[in-house]
Amino acid sequence: MTMKAQERNELLKVLKARFDKNMQRHAEIAWSDVQERLEGNADALQSLNVMELTGGEPDVIGIAKGTSLFIFCDCSAESPVGRRSTCYDAEARESRKENKPESSAVELAAEMGIEVLTEEQYRELQTLGEFDAKTSSWIKTPSDVRALGGALFCDRRYGKVFTYHNGAQSYYAARGFRGLLLV
Repeated sequence: MTMKAQERNELLKVLKARFDKNMQRHAEIAWSDVQERLEGNADALQSLNVMELTGGEPDVIGIAKGTSLFIFCDCSAESPVGRRSTCYDAEARESRKENKPESSAVELAAEMGIEVLTEEQYRELQTLGEFDAKTSSWIKTPSDVRALGGALFCDRRYGKVFTYHNGAQSYYAARGFRGLLLV
């Protein structure tokens, strides 16, 4: 679905305001460069719009190593409210006998055109602020853990970032996922 000009302009306004308010996340990056890149990428704008609409509060957090791509990440204080109560992936969702959630973190991320954060990316994000003090977020799970039925998630408690495990089919009202988009 293509965004209308007014929607694009509103989104760019919101992103610029957040960018300006949080310069510690991207001190070496100029908004004009980000805006130029976004204006030429309708798919990225659509993904960022869905990130915003689901409560992610996306912001630029750096430039991907070895590239000139800007890293956008969900920077909401807690796991995005519109992406909670999801199990880890489609296989986990389908394995539930009852009370199946509507979707999963991996499926939603794919629909949105974003990636679920890795543990390294999650920990890097936590150096830019304090996130998930009351919620938790699924992270990309290594295939060997997933093959055994598990999935990983992270949060921040007691001033530390923790990585935990759970059955991939589990889901909780306070657990969602954070996404990352390279533009």
